[in-house]
Amino acid sequence: MKEEIVNRVAQSKLVTFDLEELYPEGKRIVLDIKDWLYEGFILREKEFRTFVKEHDWSQYQNQYLALSCSTEAIIPGWAYMLITTHAAPFAKKVVVGDLEQLESSIYQDILSSIELSDYQDKPVIIKGCSHKPVPQNAYLMATQRLQTVAKSIMYGEACSSVPLFKRK
Repeated sequence: MKEEIVNRVAQSKLVTFDLEELYPEGKRIVLDIKDWLYEGFILREKEFRTFVKEHDWSQYQNQYLALSCSTEAIIPGWAYMLITTHAAPFAKKVVVGDLEQLESSIYQDILSSIELSDYQDKPVIIKGCSHKPVPQNAYLMATQRLQTVAKSIMYGEACSSVPLFKRK
């Protein structure tokens, strides 16, 4: 007599939280402003304002925009603010930083507004493998949010998970 193979994972109350499923579509762009600076290092206000005014901001329609400067120039805060006033009507989001900081900011918005009632008092596994560029910070943010409602939190896959948190 053969014993029936039982899938204990499928029968468990374990709920998977997959950050990749939350990944919003949209092109991510880094705008390096070094070419808008005199010799790549000095921000001259009049010329800078001209570059910002004449730039085609419509090219960022429905895209995510990270503003940066690849030189060691000291950029005053108002410069990025000025750029944002022109980019914001087109871009989905504008941040100062690199693509990782942009992704972290996108996930922060998503995770702060997500409904967590499906995870209330349940064992949750935060899925570890991802084919999309989910930033490390997103895993931390998800853990913090889930910790307020979940019975327990694990990381990885159901067959090989790492326990992280268990409510007492």
